[in-house]
Amino acid sequence: MSALSSSSTRSFPGAIRMAAIVVVITVLLAGASLLPESSPFHVSAFVVSLAGKYLAYAMLALSVDLVWGFAGILTLGHAAFFALGGYAMGMYLMREIGARGVYGNPDLPDFMIFLSWKSLPWYWWGSDHFAWAMLLVLVVPAALAGVFGWLAFRSRVSGVYLSIITQALTYALMLAFFQNGLGFGGNNGLTDFKDILGADLHAPSTRAGLLVVTGIVLAVSLLAARWMVGGRFGNLLVAVRDAESRTRFLGYRPDQVKLLVWVFSAMLAGLGGALYVTQVGIINPGEFAPANSIESVIWVAVGGRGTLSGAVLGAVLVNFGKTMFTAWLPEFWLYGLGLLFLVTTLFLPQGLIGLRYPGKKSLPENVTPEVSSPEGDEA
Repeated sequence: MSALSSSSTRSFPGAIRMAAIVVVITVLLAGASLLPESSPFHVSAFVVSLAGKYLAYAMLALSVDLVWGFAGILTLGHAAFFALGGYAMGMYLMREIGARGVYGNPDLPDFMIFLSWKSLPWYWWGSDHFAWAMLLVLVVPAALAGVFGWLAFRSRVSGVYLSIITQALTYALMLAFFQNGLGFGGNNGLTDFKDILGADLHAPSTRAGLLVVTGIVLAVSLLAARWMVGGRFGNLLVAVRDAESRTRFLGYRPDQVKLLVWVFSAMLAGLGGALYVTQVGIINPGEFAPANSIESVIWVAVGGRGTLSGAVLGAVLVNFGKTMFTAWLPEFWLYGLGLLFLVTTLFLPQGLIGLRYPGKKSLPENVTPEVSSPEGDEA
């Protein structure tokens, strides 16, 4: 057996099952939100928005799991790509307001008029078109990830050094977006959105539709990620994670492998950020905070690193717990989160997915296998 081949065949049932569950639940919630309020099955708009936010966070967790669980890159800065995607969508939503803003200017957002801007910055051009906004949602995070990854991986920066650099990246972006002169609303960010593609964002039908779209996008992203890691490229990722020097010795380019999955994961995170903005209705520099990136790592660890489905499960459950915990004991939430991470590390190294498959060898479809040792290769 080659050193780059997995110890077992990895297939798609786990991802397909999770994708189906996500779509079914979002459709049921969306349908329930459209029922009359007198119905016992009615779901409030708050619950719909909350569910949409959880699924958007699941996109971020999925992107983190791709690079950490499969390529061994512990990223502490993926919130940067998430926030950039959110800002790209926020720009479009701000332009959709048009003359309905406080100052009645059809071309400039209210915050620009307040700050005495006379015209749109060049990087806002075309942001009134949805197609262009969606292109920015994918291209901007991918471009930043491409430049950063090319410099870091080409220089063979890895381990804790890479983690620190990614954290510094998102912190630097947070400080930059706090500046009013950058043209993104400064401390207040972008908010007061009114509609998307002509549909009222506050209408129950629009909220229900956005929830379904978020669920479908998450399901498709989950299957796309599973397809990427389920074949030869996935074996190569695992080889780079577990034996990078041996992989390089065999003639592969670990830096290029890392760069490809890094850019792809950044695009998924940016897409999650765009979906997040439509659900929550605001994007500000706080989304760049390094703490958000650290939390996403905890989601992945709790759900199950290197499982994809576990990342989605962890993101939803931890954020649901956060919502409940902050309502009861808000001042103790961070302590609870830290305790959760410690418990997971000590007693659930395979995450919640490991509770279903307690043995490592019983996880051929859901957990990445270790790379076979060259000494065990067959002739």
